[in-house]
Amino acid sequence: MGVLTAERIKLTSTRSPWWCTAVIVAVGLGLPVLFTLITNATFGKDDAQNGPTMSPGLAGSGVAGLGVMVLTIMAALAVTNEYRFGIIRTTFQATPHRGRVISTKAGLLAVYGAVLTGVLVGVAYFLVRALAKTELKPLLDLPNSDAWRQLYGVPIYAFLCVVLAVGVGVLVRQSAAAISLLVLWPLLIEGLIGTIPWVSKNVTPFLPFANGQRFLGSAGGESSTQFHWGVWGSMVYFAAFVAVVFGAALFTVNKRDA
Repeated sequence: MGVLTAERIKLTSTRSPWWCTAVIVAVGLGLPVLFTLITNATFGKDDAQNGPTMSPGLAGSGVAGLGVMVLTIMAALAVTNEYRFGIIRTTFQATPHRGRVISTKAGLLAVYGAVLTGVLVGVAYFLVRALAKTELKPLLDLPNSDAWRQLYGVPIYAFLCVVLAVGVGVLVRQSAAAISLLVLWPLLIEGLIGTIPWVSKNVTPFLPFANGQRFLGSAGGESSTQFHWGVWGSMVYFAAFVAVVFGAALFTVNKRDA
């Protein structure tokens, strides 16, 4: 409980988490509202298919995209800044069990991220439903588990991404390196792999973020990428990847000097 209290104080007494939270709230609510207004304006026109698609997943589009990215940056900085300013040495002196410190930090940040994104997705869904045209409202219904997964899957995905970010931060220890890796891997590296037909078909099903996004229902069609398991299998695969990275972080933190 002492470690948890210390990590809570670190989280709430610095400015960066508050600024990051403000950005996540703005993006998580602003983008769905913007996409809804665009969809309303283009409804019934010839170029409507080029605009956003009205669906329950539209409510979580802002959070699942830029929101989770900002959340992972915040989580990585929570670790790398301590290494940068030497605070981690004092922390490890107070709590020699280093794995407990890192696990508590990851757990606290992950729960915070999951709660924040879950609330934002819920609020965004009701905002989108209230702003959508009457003709578009049926597209926002939640008739089955697949539709519900587009909403409750976001906090699950955010939870795992935060744990992954803490693990990466522990492994690389440098803010620039950690942020670059967390941003470039899902956006650039996996994106480039997806543009090569043969590589995309055979490699993309094994990419971690591609599986995570598939769980949210925002990955490419099954015809272009042949996954070897269902959507929940993709979530398990992504969770296993996160566990491996975080396990490596717990192993190395006890082997290297602080």
